[in-house]
Amino acid sequence: MSVVSGAVLLGALMVPSAVADDTPGATPTPNTSVTDQGKKCGARDVSSAAPDFVNFPTGVIFRVATDAQGHSFVNDSRNPGVWVNLGLLANAPRCVSDSALSITESNPGILYITLLAQDGVLHEARCTTSNTPFTPANIVAACGTGFSPLPDTPVL
Repeated sequence: MSVVSGAVLLGALMVPSAVADDTPGATPTPNTSVTDQGKKCGARDVSSAAPDFVNFPTGVIFRVATDAQGHSFVNDSRNPGVWVNLGLLANAPRCVSDSALSITESNPGILYITLLAQDGVLHEARCTTSNTPFTPANIVAACGTGFSPLPDTPVL
């Protein structure tokens, strides 16, 4: 094997697991990785929320990660290794540079996913939690209308 073909193979094997976990055949509305001016956007970031009430078993953690291309993904620790592309949700922001999570102590719990877009606008999705972990197949139903911009977000 030549050095060039070995490098190509290595690059193919290093594809982030989140990319591979989208539902096969689905055509999501992805968060894009390039601004209208053609510049790359986004930043690597991770946030987590750990419910500490009786609706969840001990040790459940919800995580959101963003990559340097502006994509965002959510993970439910009850489904190890599955990172769901938040671009599947309606109105997902473009060029995500930061994230935050919180969860209510109600039954069912509401997971609030807040993403900061490169233009300085915060976008929030409210996702209903259940005994079933989040997956590409159920994230749209769990998060209802998807993301909404938060009014009067200061532009950075």
